Amino acid sequence: MASSRAPRFRLQLQAGAGVLSLMALAAAAQASAGSPRLLVLCALLAILPGWMLWRALARLGAPVARAAANNMPVFAQPGTALVLEARLEHAPVALFLIGNADGGHDLAYGVAPLNANARQLIAPGRVVDLAALYAMLAAQPASGRALVAFDTERGAERAMVAMSSLTVQGRQQRIAALLPVESELESETLSAWQQLVQVLTHEIMNSLTPVASLSTTAQGLLQELQPQLEGEAGADLAAALDAIARRATSLADFVGSYRSLSSMPPPRPERVDLGQLLARLATLVGPEWRERGGELKILVEPGSLTLVADPGQLEQALLNLLKNAADATACMATPLVTVHARLVRGARLRIDVSDNGPGVPEELLAHIFTPFFTTKKGGRGIGLALVRQLVHGNGGTVRHVRSVAGGARFVLSF
Repeated sequence: MASSRAPRFRLQLQAGAGVLSLMALAAAAQASAGSPRLLVLCALLAILPGWMLWRALARLGAPVARAAANNMPVFAQPGTALVLEARLEHAPVALFLIGNADGGHDLAYGVAPLNANARQLIAPGRVVDLAALYAMLAAQPASGRALVAFDTERGAERAMVAMSSLTVQGRQQRIAALLPVESELESETLSAWQQLVQVLTHEIMNSLTPVASLSTTAQGLLQELQPQLEGEAGADLAAALDAIARRATSLADFVGSYRSLSSMPPPRPERVDLGQLLARLATLVGPEWRERGGELKILVEPGSLTLVADPGQLEQALLNLLKNAADATACMATPLVTVHARLVRGARLRIDVSDNGPGVPEELLAHIFTPFFTTKKGGRGIGLALVRQLVHGNGGTVRHVRSVAGGARFVLSF
């Protein structure tokens, strides 16, 4: 008699053998219809295969009955284990198994990747500090969700982690599902800033336009009344009106420059030869770097590298980054900026723009892409905000990455 843990195919064989035996006995009984003794003998012989058939069918139906009683889905199709394993392997989130405290896994903190997304996340070129990531996952509570952050080679990444606990063979374990959300949060942030800038510029311009117009009109009236006014009073009034007119015009120009953040034209993507595009950039800004005794270095690997994007918008984004690099290295004796385009793991295209300047202070990293934020005297704080919007509109991301060699390093990924 098969044990309760007999393989499914063995139970199916037993059921099949029982059916065949009963069919053979039925045929024999039909052939011996005129002999009561043979009919009794066939009936007695049918007891054993009938019992085997009943036993096999009962065990085959036991998982279905248990699943139905517990309102659980039934996976009773042949090859179900392979199907579930394939679905787990290609799940759109990174899954990690966290073992119990006495060491369920060989990796640090008892954390092990469960699927392809998890292995890609911890592969070389992605997470900078793997031990810190494992420690963060192991420190999560047994259940619940949280927004976490960790450093990758492409910059800081935020992700939503969801925890679930289970017991396997008497051992308590947890499963962590890690879903990167940096791009989605960045998209929402950009949309919010666009709406805010659009409202602000609209309201400010509505107020500035009549002020500028009235100040110009007042200056004209003052010139007509100038002979009737005393010397100093007329001069003071003229100076005041001139100051109002100048500040209104200057403020209108200032506000108008921010309209680019809320009225960016949609990209017109086409296949762009990166070697040619970066050569054009070198022609534009290379002489300025050489005049300062510096160097603009362009690297494209392979030389035939192409990208589907709006060439004008991509060129503008890189020009803004090169301008920032020029400002950051203004006091350097031998300034250097490098633009390196290459393919990285996962066939993703990456463009690094790095310089040998002082770098971005740690306390400012969280604000450098925020519109209106600037540390430059006379700056307007739209350079990096515009870069992020241009790159994001073309399906990419831009991050600041800490450089081991010092200086600032911005990474564009597509």
